[in-house]
Amino acid sequence: MMSIADINAMSPKAFIEAFGGVAEHSPWVAREADAARPFASREALVAHFETAVRAANRDAQLALLRAHPDLAGKARLTDDSTKEQAGAGLDTLTAGEFAHFTDLNTRYRQRFGFPFIFAVRGATRHMILESFAARIGNGREAEFETALQQVCRILRFRLEDRVSP
Repeated sequence: MMSIADINAMSPKAFIEAFGGVAEHSPWVAREADAARPFASREALVAHFETAVRAANRDAQLALLRAHPDLAGKARLTDDSTKEQAGAGLDTLTAGEFAHFTDLNTRYRQRFGFPFIFAVRGATRHMILESFAARIGNGREAEFETALQQVCRILRFRLEDRVSP
């Protein structure tokens, strides 16, 4: 784990290398957060990552959402996504469960134009499926906002894993 003092002492390049992958395949989030250094605390670091996401234009936000993998999908995942999905049991689905996730992922992506995003840490596959069922009926704007909220939760979890309080 890194300390805030260590992070504040990093060069911009080192900061991007250390945190560029926190937002799924979207190093621009870390570049934006880097501009707010020095950070007073881990909480301030998290807040600046969230601000970077929230302040981005709609196209950048949509690209960030689309950079996320389907839950329980077979696409190549980042190390963070692999650990998070395994922690929720998504790597041990039965054939029937996998087919159900695949169907929901497809229908969700067709309806909204981006993948279903859920911060899976601490969740079970049943909780994720319940959320899928509840959210697939949302309107596009409400679901876009919910997906951004979930991205911010994922950012928080990942930063908390890397940075000491």
